Amino acid sequence: MSNYYTDHPEIEFHLNHPLMKRIVELKERDFADKDAFDDAPVNYEDAIENYKRMLDITGDIAANIIEPNAESVDQEGPHLENGRMIYASKTVENIEATRQAGLWGISMPRRYGGLNLPNTVFSMASELIASADAGFQNIWSLQSCIDTLYEFGTEEQRQKYIPRIAAGETMSMDLTEPDAGSDLQRVMLKATQDAHGTWRLNGVKRFITNGDSDIHLVLARSEDGTRDGRGLSMFIYDKKDGGVTVRHIENKLGIHGSPTCELVYKNAKCELCGDRKLGLIKYVMALMNGARLGIAAQSVGVEQEAYNEGLAYAKERAQFGKKIITFPAVYDMLSRMKAKLDAGRSLLYMTARYVDIYKALEDISRDRKLTPEERKEMKQYSKLADAFTPIAKGMNSEYANQNAYDAISIHGGSGFIMEYKSQRLFRDARIFSIYEGTTQLQVVAAVRYITNGTYLAIMKEMLEQPTVAMQPLQARVAKLVAHYEEVLNKVNADENQEEQDFLARRLYDMTAEIIMSLLIIADAEKAPELFEKSANVYVRMAEESVIGKAAYINSFDAADLKNFASEAKPEETEA
Repeated sequence: MSNYYTDHPEIEFHLNHPLMKRIVELKERDFADKDAFDDAPVNYEDAIENYKRMLDITGDIAANIIEPNAESVDQEGPHLENGRMIYASKTVENIEATRQAGLWGISMPRRYGGLNLPNTVFSMASELIASADAGFQNIWSLQSCIDTLYEFGTEEQRQKYIPRIAAGETMSMDLTEPDAGSDLQRVMLKATQDAHGTWRLNGVKRFITNGDSDIHLVLARSEDGTRDGRGLSMFIYDKKDGGVTVRHIENKLGIHGSPTCELVYKNAKCELCGDRKLGLIKYVMALMNGARLGIAAQSVGVEQEAYNEGLAYAKERAQFGKKIITFPAVYDMLSRMKAKLDAGRSLLYMTARYVDIYKALEDISRDRKLTPEERKEMKQYSKLADAFTPIAKGMNSEYANQNAYDAISIHGGSGFIMEYKSQRLFRDARIFSIYEGTTQLQVVAAVRYITNGTYLAIMKEMLEQPTVAMQPLQARVAKLVAHYEEVLNKVNADENQEEQDFLARRLYDMTAEIIMSLLIIADAEKAPELFEKSANVYVRMAEESVIGKAAYINSFDAADLKNFASEAKPEETEA
């Protein structure tokens, strides 16, 4: 039988990264749970074996239940009945299979019924499920919303809600509105307190993934007379309390199994989560960073499946008396798909490890005062996580689209036929670079780390890591870093904000491609049997891209902007 975890040893490679020892040490609090919980590990090796067992179970369910159900789910999709969303029948099977396997609430502490797994392992499970069905991964991975409730809710709320998620109840985050997409400061869903002090919600939310879930985290305007982010708070809505109906389920291009709902709140009872006025400023930022890492994992899963589909077809399909995998045009595409997959996966799990360390230290700080060394460590990894998350989400979502596109190209005309999986992967992947912040917004999130030299310092530090077999590739990347530093100095020296904004995407791509080159080189140094080919291909791709973008930026003058600027009339540019 197929298993999406054991079939791909590249995933387990990342489970053995040296930082995992620190992550396990922090997450397990020196294995304090071993005497109270039978399933708690007793040491590092035991923890890693626990992770492997969980991933093996997930890989089995993904390959043998979720993937075989995916076509039926795509065709049936969810539907609306009397103001309620009804999942596709096979989605219900998927949920039940993952519930029976204990794959819910997995990041939560054991005292609430969770498995206390680190984000890195959760991301691996997300990748496996997304490979099988990206739409179902949305439903399943939204359980990570409970992390925000755990971090900012009261102990009473933790006791009330976390065990329910661990038992398999579903979640959603209700942020977007008809007039507030990426600009969440414009959210106007109203939160008011009734005569008894109970909070009530009134208004409409739109584009809510898994919107008829059991437990919602809702961004709403709690402060009268405000129209910006300072008037927004976070609330917990329990479907059992009623007051919310589904008005519409969107008919989407892809991820058909994932219901995208328009919700109507009518005096819906809810609870304040955390402090007033911090909904957008603090809590949504935490929620979104977790969600963006989830989309990066979802993207890597589809990158893998698109590569699998392209490779399998190329091995079987014959033209002009030869299997098409022998044609340079085809194996060039396949090698690039694999290189993007391996480099993107390395970026994903490096980001997840950074998140794990600072989140674990943050959690420990709720129970005791951190030492000066721990505070310094938390600050270091928080900054790294903040810098790496937008490139992990942005680049992997773009790579998923590219790999899905190339999978169709390898299939030729058959790839355009609905009976082949490639077309579904292509349709599913398109949303990845849009939701949870478009790629353009990931650029905005990353650009300050570009211009202040944070990424450049990371590159230089990575170049200091010793290599033997991969040293020639590392030397080539060092030249790319020099090109990068040159154009960065040029853009900063120009001191033109509009020019910087215009060139930001090119700088972002260069940043990510160099960092991923260095990551895949490091992986190939440790496991050449898994990554040497991809390292060679990816570095060559990076050279092609980075050198070209450097030439573009070096020759660019702010006066050139007039050739690109919109010709819209002034009144057409105002909201």
